[in-house]
Amino acid sequence: MEDHKIVQRNIALQREWYGEPLGDRVRRLVVAFDVSQAYLAEVLGISAPMLSQVMSGRRAKIGNPVVLARMIMLERKILTPEVASGKRTALKAALEDVRESRPTVSRDTVPVGGGVDDQAVLTALRDIAEDENLVDAADRLDPDFPAIADVLRRAGKTG
Repeated sequence: MEDHKIVQRNIALQREWYGEPLGDRVRRLVVAFDVSQAYLAEVLGISAPMLSQVMSGRRAKIGNPVVLARMIMLERKILTPEVASGKRTALKAALEDVRESRPTVSRDTVPVGGGVDDQAVLTALRDIAEDENLVDAADRLDPDFPAIADVLRRAGKTG
């Protein structure tokens, strides 16, 4: 199979398995935390070349579930007010927290041990926006950022 066809197939698999291409998810983390891809790889516990291969679609999946768990933890930390504000100390603390984490993985749990409590994130979002605004924002973000849209949609639900 030609290289570009392999990449296209791998990116399609990433969409199926992870909701979107891993390159998009990783780039958001690099931007949000203002770090290099190599530093992010170190925090996640994966080699920089392996992360690059996953991002470019040369590899379809992250083989180590702990690495995926840490990526999810970082994605959730983006939603906390301190990190979202871009405070350097909060960004650094979040990265260190994830780097030092030892999440456990089982077939019954999403591997996010030590991450942010969902309810706290939903409450924080409700404190800063009206329900209909959260749902509207979710609809706008859904095509490019489905995971964030899901959180906004859950926060926008009343009752």
